[in-house]
Amino acid sequence: MPFYLFLPISMRKGRDPEYAHKADGKGGGDRGHPESVMSVKAFKLVPAVEREMLMGDKARINIECIECCGKNLYIGTNDGSIYYFLLEEKNSPAEKMSFSVTKQLHKYLSFRKAVGELKAASALNRLLVLCDNTITLMNMVNLEPIPTGARIKGAVTFTLNENPVSGDPFCVEVCIVSVKRRTIQLFLVYEDRVQIVKELLTSEQPCAVAVDGHYLCLALTTQYIILNYDTGVSQDLFPYSSEERRPIVKRIGRQEFLLAGPGGLGMFATVDGISQRAPVHWSENVIAAALCFPYVVALDEEFITVHSMLDQQQKQTLSFKDGHILQDFEGKVIVATTKGVYILVPLPLERQIQDLLASHRVEEALILAKGARRNIPKEKFQVMYKRILQQAGFIQFAQLQFLEAKELFRGGQLDVRELISLYPFLLPTSSSFMRTHPPLHEYADLNQLTRGDQEKMIKCKQFLMSYLNEVRSTDVANGYKEDVDTALLKLYAESNHESLLDLLVSENFCLLTDSAAWLEKHKKFFALGLLYHSNGQDAAALQLWVKIVNGDLQDSTRTDLYEYIVDFLTSCLDHELVWKYAEWVLQRSEEVGVYVFTKRPLEEEEQKNSFNPDDVICCLNKYPISLVKYLEFLVLERRVKKEKYHTHLAVLYLEEVLHLKSLGAEKYEKLTKTQLKLRCLLQKSDFYRVHFILDKIRGTDLLMECAILFGKLEEHDKALNILVHELKDFAAAEDYCVWNSESKDLPYRQKLFHMLLSAYLSSSTSEPKLDMAAVDLLNNHAAEFDAACVLQLIPDTWSVQLLSSFLSGAMRESIHAQRMTQIALGLAKTENLTYKYEKVKLKGIPTVVSDRKLCQVCQSPFCEPAFVRYPNGGVVHTHCAANRLVNSNTNHHLSSPSGRT
Repeated sequence: MPFYLFLPISMRKGRDPEYAHKADGKGGGDRGHPESVMSVKAFKLVPAVEREMLMGDKARINIECIECCGKNLYIGTNDGSIYYFLLEEKNSPAEKMSFSVTKQLHKYLSFRKAVGELKAASALNRLLVLCDNTITLMNMVNLEPIPTGARIKGAVTFTLNENPVSGDPFCVEVCIVSVKRRTIQLFLVYEDRVQIVKELLTSEQPCAVAVDGHYLCLALTTQYIILNYDTGVSQDLFPYSSEERRPIVKRIGRQEFLLAGPGGLGMFATVDGISQRAPVHWSENVIAAALCFPYVVALDEEFITVHSMLDQQQKQTLSFKDGHILQDFEGKVIVATTKGVYILVPLPLERQIQDLLASHRVEEALILAKGARRNIPKEKFQVMYKRILQQAGFIQFAQLQFLEAKELFRGGQLDVRELISLYPFLLPTSSSFMRTHPPLHEYADLNQLTRGDQEKMIKCKQFLMSYLNEVRSTDVANGYKEDVDTALLKLYAESNHESLLDLLVSENFCLLTDSAAWLEKHKKFFALGLLYHSNGQDAAALQLWVKIVNGDLQDSTRTDLYEYIVDFLTSCLDHELVWKYAEWVLQRSEEVGVYVFTKRPLEEEEQKNSFNPDDVICCLNKYPISLVKYLEFLVLERRVKKEKYHTHLAVLYLEEVLHLKSLGAEKYEKLTKTQLKLRCLLQKSDFYRVHFILDKIRGTDLLMECAILFGKLEEHDKALNILVHELKDFAAAEDYCVWNSESKDLPYRQKLFHMLLSAYLSSSTSEPKLDMAAVDLLNNHAAEFDAACVLQLIPDTWSVQLLSSFLSGAMRESIHAQRMTQIALGLAKTENLTYKYEKVKLKGIPTVVSDRKLCQVCQSPFCEPAFVRYPNGGVVHTHCAANRLVNSNTNHHLSSPSGRT
């Protein structure tokens, strides 16, 4: 598959789509030089070998090739000379870097022809020199040919395999374009000899070559190809015309090459024939290219251009006329004209990144910073990258790009106080924070950043509120939670934010002094009370809230503040504080105020740390409504079984009923409700003083209550007489019998219902209502009567039909009782039969006892016929069987010593 057809596929893997239309070799055109492109100062051009040092006044000598190995610089000229210089950096800042160049040797070759190429093999201490189609091996130090005269003939150009496959450390692999037509040759070059390894034929005449392992990247006459010389498999890349422009084939890394493509594109290709990077856009007339990560440097007739491999943008342009050589040597980028040699010194990446940040070019700076990872030690990179992210975050923040800023702050693990410090007065006065030096930004405070624009300032504050709320519970705030929470509180209070209360009621680390002054300044008195409470100063909190309720302070945060104070006191464990404000809450509302005693936490009661009821009652004596509610709480909710509380509550109910009766019909509803409470208490409670309450009721018209009290005294005849003959409330009379006979046995229940029946039937004059009540009683509660007794009591004039329901129920009950008795008798007979069967089984096995048979307990013989036989057949003396303390030996033989005998 041709290389350029593959490019759209690689773009789908995340490559830059910008070059899709140029991948087919069309387009690109003259993109111009960077007058129109934002520049980065990535390199500085520094002279290394000037004309005078090289050739003096010999104008016709031109530089043809260069090689640099460590500090050794070799220059080949057109007159067959090799110049050897020692190149050393001077100790100076990167911006003013210069080199000290010392001429070591000048060697004339016997060919007197131009030196075409120089390559150093430092492991062999050899310099490979191409001159007159011959590669000569020379000593790197004295430039003398090796004594054996080993050389490679017939080479047009050559290159070294920087990813050798031979595995021999004492040789280098050399690939040459042979003078033979369409031929490539591979050699192994040793210290004193050369050995041909392979010869390959190509479809077209090769012009340039680069090698990586078994792969050759070749520029043929009309196209670039990848050729595996081991397998012979080739892959076409893309076409170009060698007649129109000079081909460039450069290895830039393991199994990857840089090629001069059509349309002014620098194309990247792997040995698999695909591109994993977007191309760079350079000049149509590019002569040479070099790599200094993360940059590709290109040379044309007038300029040196620098392109980023990370974002494919052109970053820098240097004017450089008459250049014809550009090469990189182990990090050094060297460029040369025909008369002089220059070095492109890369500025430190950190400086480049800072320049980009200073220009607010955040994306470019971050891309460059990520790309620098491979060139910087891990620990140093992490420190540098975090700082860059923080700086970038502040740039985005200043541009109100808050989402981007937040992500950058998080990624850079920003000390959030750096951000807080931009906002005047937000950091606590006690904070020891000092801004990072050198500073992460250029702003003194938010006023300078926003230039006084109130709308921008509000947006910035809203962002900080959101950001602080997110980070306060994360590791970002560790170590300075007080500064974070205090700043957040101040922002909330200043902006009247609803989250202020949420912050204060949750766990927080707001500093009391700063926060209190700020809340007071902004008249957030309720919130100030919450702050006091969170710092354990409940007394101060209550004092503030009471002032708000009393109108001494103005704060409309809560319209139900009184109820809130009651709830607060209800859960307050400081009893002294509760007593202090109990009078105040009761004075404002007896119904609500009493909650401070009646709605206390259950845990407090379980820990026996609750209020003494007698003390509470003493306090509530001035507040009758509260007193009743508290006694109801003790008696009905907590079910305290103390006579004085039950009696006290009954008396209060009674007094209230009598008072309401004196007011007439206007309080009828309340009277009914209170009277129902009194009756319910008198019925259900067994702990009040019955005679005491009865004495208070006597002489009143509270007949129903009198009946209930007579019932408590077991004086049922008096009670029923009141209900039947005075109140004539027959339903109440039935209810009386029902609740008085609850949990009692049948005789008691029958006695009570018979008393009611007698009350109905004992009237001297026959009253139809009483007769009907008696009939209803019998029919509704047939099970509670002894039918035989009833038949003796009822008048002879009553018909069977009138009592049909009662009689049916009585018959059913009688038949049911008979049948249940028969069932019980049958079950007893069955059990008896079972025991008889067991007895017969035991009798069926004879037991022989003689004076030779021994007791299994005492091991003594039997002297009399009386014995005990166990179910397992064991025989023992009667007195031994009576002894429960048998030894372990007996237990071993007797499976159940206590079983039936």
